[in-house]
Amino acid sequence: MTLAAPAPASPDETGVATPDPAQARKVAVASAVGATIEWYDFFLYGTAAGLVFDKLFFSGLDGPAAQFAAFGTFAVGFVARPVGGLIFGHFGDRVGRKKMLIWTLVIMGAGTAAIGLLPSYDSIGVWAPVLLVVLRILQGIGVGGEYGGAVLLAVEFAPAERRGFFGSFAHFGVPGGLFLASGAFAIASQLPDEEFLAWGWRACFLVSVVLLAIGAWIRLSVMETPAFQVVAEEKEISSMPVTELFRRQPRRLLLGMGTRYIEGFTFNFFSVYLLAYAVTTVGVPRSTVLNAIIVGALLGVLLVLCSGHLSDRVGRKPVYRVGATLALLFAFPAAWLVQQGSTPAIAVVFIGGLGVLYGVIYGPLAAFWSELFDTRYRYSALSTLYQVSGILASGLTPLIAAWLVTVGDGTLWWVAGYNALVALISLTCAAFLPETRGRDLQVDEAPAPGSSTLVA
Repeated sequence: MTLAAPAPASPDETGVATPDPAQARKVAVASAVGATIEWYDFFLYGTAAGLVFDKLFFSGLDGPAAQFAAFGTFAVGFVARPVGGLIFGHFGDRVGRKKMLIWTLVIMGAGTAAIGLLPSYDSIGVWAPVLLVVLRILQGIGVGGEYGGAVLLAVEFAPAERRGFFGSFAHFGVPGGLFLASGAFAIASQLPDEEFLAWGWRACFLVSVVLLAIGAWIRLSVMETPAFQVVAEEKEISSMPVTELFRRQPRRLLLGMGTRYIEGFTFNFFSVYLLAYAVTTVGVPRSTVLNAIIVGALLGVLLVLCSGHLSDRVGRKPVYRVGATLALLFAFPAAWLVQQGSTPAIAVVFIGGLGVLYGVIYGPLAAFWSELFDTRYRYSALSTLYQVSGILASGLTPLIAAWLVTVGDGTLWWVAGYNALVALISLTCAAFLPETRGRDLQVDEAPAPGSSTLVA
């Protein structure tokens, strides 16, 4: 059985390709599956950084120093992501979305499988952490190019009135990948600790080879997006997309990065740092936290789709503001609940953070960010917005949280204050961006080159 390639979009009365709802659904599913596989690969590392890597690759350091080093290698992947975003964003705007998505999948899958085969510090000494960092950089480059292409595959195929819903399928990949990664580690964690550290965690990484084959098969079945086809047929492809982006829409890019702040913080604080804090500092059983994360991620999958759909009804900004406001209000209660250490409290924190907060915040952003920018440099814009801001918003979150906990004598109160500040910054940035629901993706809203006007 093979997936049928969707037929080309039919032209409307003006001759512009109009996305067909049936093929939009097929492409949205393909985008969701491919994104889930790539994020599974990326999030495996975050889970392993919190539970395994400090013991196997930094065993020459003491406990807190080893954990800090493990989180440092986690952050390296986010530093590498803008490199991948720049490379694949450039060629995605020059030669098309589909081709770049195949390459990102191969890079991610190969890097993840190699981590599963990497010898420990006790076997090869300092080469173990060095090679771990190199493979993490490969993961970062791969997922750096993945995001923009996966989103545009879904958004640019979608009918204008359904972009929020279909675009959210690409964002489905983040909680979906976390669900699979946490589920894989939860299964492996049933092994005795000795076997889990010896080979159980490695099996989770090696499964990536199978997922790579599935993802490649699915992505090869889809066609190029109608929006890019129009640009290509009219010979309007930008020679330097990222340069044109900086020249024509720098204000939207910066404000968009600001809206990313609370999204990246929320996900990585709850899925990476709090996982390690609850297990190592509070003493909660590893399985209890992983199970709560699994439930939260599954709820997040559903709410990403629901909030994306809702943004088609009421607008992108109102839905996003609800999520960011809830994140602000939940900051201190979450800190208090985790420090109680009870199973119900842990469940409320992780299900609330990764399910409710993250699902509502993240759902409308695929369409919102896509509709802010012109087709000629949209891949570069989304890649730059997501990956550059991700260094601070996502990659450094565990390190910042770990430092703030030391400032707070082992408590989470300083981290809660940082959480509230991040939410306020993101809400402020959203206030200065326009509502984009229903925007025609083929209409260039940016000023002509050389104009001094900065589009809001």
